[in-house]
Amino acid sequence: MSRDLSASNPRSSVGASLVHWGERGAWLVGIGCLLFYAAACTQTALFQTREKAAFDEALLASIHSEEHDTSGWSSARVEHYQEVSGAPVTALARLDVPDASVSVMVLPGTDETTLNRAVGHIEGTPTPGEAGNVGIAGHRDGFFRGLKKLEAGDRLSMTTLEGVAQYEVASIEIVEPRAVEVLDQTPYDAITLVTCYPFYYVGDAPQRYIVHARKVDYTTHAALRD
Repeated sequence: MSRDLSASNPRSSVGASLVHWGERGAWLVGIGCLLFYAAACTQTALFQTREKAAFDEALLASIHSEEHDTSGWSSARVEHYQEVSGAPVTALARLDVPDASVSVMVLPGTDETTLNRAVGHIEGTPTPGEAGNVGIAGHRDGFFRGLKKLEAGDRLSMTTLEGVAQYEVASIEIVEPRAVEVLDQTPYDAITLVTCYPFYYVGDAPQRYIVHARKVDYTTHAALRD
């Protein structure tokens, strides 16, 4: 006569129960990780949208400030315009690299919080809009993922509240982290983009991917008013 062995063996029953709850726990942990990742991505996207909107509003006000006649506006509209015009803008600039599918705000600093939300201006290098070699850092698995597509001759631009600088990629190199000379000042205006390498390395990537670009054109927003 057959019998249910699991029923007659308490240890077997307990083991099966532990396996069952272990599987459910693993599923819950996996779902939790996915939700956390989705929330982080959403937060980053919202931050970029907000920063771009604030930057573009300030930029528009800067370009057209001399053309607006607010005498016929409602008091509420004038108040809103003044608030926008005088509101502080966190971002230093907007970096656009069409061939790498990059359009991202540039924030001051390169701490982890900053690089999770945008790309960062490397301290000790000229601020975007100033003369010299401007250093910009970004995560290889984030905003700078597309840099792997770049080739010499590709174009990129840096937009500040003063104007738009156009750059052309002069060279791309892979260096060790200690090769800080890539940020040395140059006798011409340039921009150096820095990210980790290899792009798909698991863990802390051992090298750095460096994009050197030289400024080839600059247009002030004042020129757009003329």
